[in-house]
Amino acid sequence: MTPGLWALLAAVAIALCLGLMWRARQGRIRVRNKSTPADVEESVFDQLPEGLRRHLTEAADGDARVTLLQLSTTFCAPCRHTRVLLAHFAERTEGVRHVEVDLTHHPEWATPLGVHTTPTTLAFDDSGRELFRVGGVPRRDELTRTLRSHLG
Repeated sequence: MTPGLWALLAAVAIALCLGLMWRARQGRIRVRNKSTPADVEESVFDQLPEGLRRHLTEAADGDARVTLLQLSTTFCAPCRHTRVLLAHFAERTEGVRHVEVDLTHHPEWATPLGVHTTPTTLAFDDSGRELFRVGGVPRRDELTRTLRSHLG
């Protein structure tokens, strides 16, 4: 075998490994760091850009204990799937509301939220603390299991 063929095989193997690692992380729930005591934590709502905070306030639902904030972009195919999944989930789950924000028109909102890809879903409790975040399309069973403790 020639050195070029070995280099090609190595590149394919590395790409395959990276692709598998990326795919395994998609849709996984990442719970916020619990090392900070809950009574010391600040509300994430206070740190949001003014326009986003106003948008969340306008979409307020007094009965919601958890807000699922979906951050999307216009031409994102997984964002459409996430929208359907989260809207359906919020309709069928008492105490949950779904709010979608299109970052295409407000890319400056991505940096303070720590969002690097879309879709990203942030879950906030009713006091504005971040509970967890999901990169990619959430897995329904994992979402249900994680939210159970916050809604019960």
